[in-house]
Order: sequence, then structure tokens, then C-alpha cells
Amino acid sequence: MIVHYHIHEVSEYINWVYFFHAWGFQPRYAGIANIHGCDACRAMWLVRFPEEERSKASEAMQLFKEANRMLRLLDEKGYRTHAIFRLAEANSEENDLWLDGKRFPLLRQQNNRPGEPYLCLSDFVRPLSGGIKDQVGIFVTTINRETESLYPDDAYRRMLVQTLADRLAEATAEKLHEQVRKQIWGYAPNEQLSIHQLHNEEFQGIRPAVGYPSLPDLSVNFLLDEWLDMKRIDICLTENGMMQPHASVSGLMLAHPASQYFSVGKINEEQLNDYAKRRGLPIDEMRKFLATNL
Repeated sequence: MIVHYHIHEVSEYINWVYFFHAWGFQPRYAGIANIHGCDACRAMWLVRFPEEERSKASEAMQLFKEANRMLRLLDEKGYRTHAIFRLAEANSEENDLWLDGKRFPLLRQQNNRPGEPYLCLSDFVRPLSGGIKDQVGIFVTTINRETESLYPDDAYRRMLVQTLADRLAEATAEKLHEQVRKQIWGYAPNEQLSIHQLHNEEFQGIRPAVGYPSLPDLSVNFLLDEWLDMKRIDICLTENGMMQPHASVSGLMLAHPASQYFSVGKINEEQLNDYAKRRGLPIDEMRKFLATNL
């Protein structure tokens, strides 16, 4: 299924901590996003900071004001975000998922805490040997490609749009995931969570994204593209598996109540060779995709 959202439909799902981080602000300054917009509330927020930090807090306040002005402008000009979602029949087999009958190789965690298991995303899906079908969500989100070329002669506004576009792609994934849990997949139909709770990941299940610690191999975007046909929302892949537009997010959605995020960490040559065989790629090519994990 393909879903299109207006900017105002997803902007409330933005995690402003990461927006401010992109501009060099520490998380505490993102608190301005939780303040009522009246002058009195902003003034009260500002005086909470030590005097030596108020100048930085004022900068954050102004940046937030300009970011919201830009969001309104993008919305008025008709820019939208887009998503593709597919609910696949799934089972696990050791370190692999089988999604609609196709293999989706995964890596098992190498960094763990004493006494705890070495995790793999396949651990959270019913095993093939059990004979009972499970389900896994596959998704990709993005924003209009045209946003990448806005304000070519204004470095500040260009960066403002780019950092907002990144957050809007993530916010679209957040909104889509909520709809998946409550309606499309429907495994949590009675969920009632605030935006703050969503950002704290208090919902059932996880949404591991490609390129992140539990799913570090960018080349799996080529596999996801086979299921989702990303060009339907104007996403293309580079030879390295990067998505264009850059403000795009892809990954899996798992429903198991015990599922959790983890970092695969460093892998050795034996693990690299095994993974390359399961991916059906030459080991030297696989080494390129997993350079940060070697």
C-alpha cells in the first residue's frame, strides 16, 4: 500500500531532539518544542536556564520559530511525504527471515552484556520449523524530491529545509507505524500513546531501520526494493544502497512484545563469509557494505 501525507499531518510526530542535534544543540534545548507558543510561556522556559546558557536557549527558540514557519510554507506549497508499506508472511530460520518465501539474511549481535543472549532480529519472528506463519512489516518513507533543490542561493534556508526533510521522513515512519499497529496490521488496536511516549518507543514492537545498529547492511535496501518498488514514490538507490532523496527511511516492523533494539557490533571473517553466502554476494563486495562492522 502507498500512503501520502500532508506536511501538517506528520509534523506533530517530529522528534525535535534530533533536529536540534543536527544544528549543534544539546537535547535540553529541544524542550522549546514542548512549550506553549505564547510569549509568557517562552519567557518562563528561557529563565529556567542558567544565565550563561540563555543566549544559546534564545538561539534555539528562534530556530524553532523559523523551523515552524518553514513547515507551514512547505505545507502551503503542497509538498508532501510518502510511504510504502507491505505486510509480508514471515518465518525465521536461524539468522534469516523468510518474507513471502524470499530469504532476508540478517546478522547476529556480537556485542552483548554478560549472561544475556546474542540477539538477531530473526529471534522475534516465529521459526519456520514450528509450521505457524508469522508476519513482518516492510516499509519505506520519503519526502518530495524537489525539497532537495530549494533555496540554492541561501545556505541557511537550504540547511533548514534539509534538516526538516530528514525529520519529516522519520516522522512519516512514526505516523505510519502507529497506523500499522492500530489499524493496518492491527495488533495493538487500543493503543493510546502521546507523541512523547511514541518517541520513547513505549509501543509494542520495534521498527529497525536500514543502516542502524541492528540492521547495518545498506545493501538490504536492494532486497526491500524488490518487495516495495521504491520508484513508485520517486526513490532510487545508488550503487551503494543509499536512497535518494537522502531524506528517506526504510526498514522492518516487528510486533513481538519482547522485541528490542541492539547493536550487531564487530563481526569476524567467518561471520562475514557466512553472511556473504546467504546474501549471494562476493565477499569483497559484502566487505564494502559492512566496513564499519569489521
